[in-house]
Parts: sequence; structure tokens; C-alpha cells
Amino acid sequence: MGWLYYGDNSEPIDIDDRALAHLKVVIATKLRRNESFTLSWQHPADHPTGRSTIWLHPSIPLRFVFVDPERPELSAEWITSMANSASSTGGITLLPEHLDSND
Repeated sequence: MGWLYYGDNSEPIDIDDRALAHLKVVIATKLRRNESFTLSWQHPADHPTGRSTIWLHPSIPLRFVFVDPERPELSAEWITSMANSASSTGGITLLPEHLDSND
């Protein structure tokens, strides 16, 4: 389990390491282009039921923390899917990776 630290909030957002690695690529690309967007996710089972959304902007500090020291192999399909959603009016909705593309 990795963590995304957003702004000056000391409480991190819990995100699976593999998902966080993919998300990092998309977020870094969008922010490097000076683009803003939203990121939404469902709360984990050990948190109160619900979902959250944050506004990502190049001026807001972010820190990605990974438990696993090794970088995972990235899925171009998952990155493309996240990047496309980041460009939509709904922003990125963090969903599980579909490993079988025949789904």
C-alpha cells in the first residue's frame, strides 16, 4: 500500500502501490503541461463508506510514497485509460486495473 500526500494535509491518501505508480505517470504528465483536473476514489474498506475527490493543480504540492522499493512494470493500457479520464469533465476515477483486455 502506497500513499499520496496532497497539499499541506499530513494525512495521506491510501492507494495500492501498483495503482499509485500508474497514477504518478498520468499526474506528472498532466501537471508538467500545467493542466488541472480532479482525482476521485472510493474509500477503502477500513475507512468510512464513501468517496472523495481532490482538485489537482501544478501549484499544490504532491508526494508519492511507495512501500515496494522496486518499480512495477507499467501497463500502457491502464495509463492511457487514466489519461483519457483525466482529460474528461469527470477527471480521473481510480478504478482497479483490468488485466484481461477481453473484459
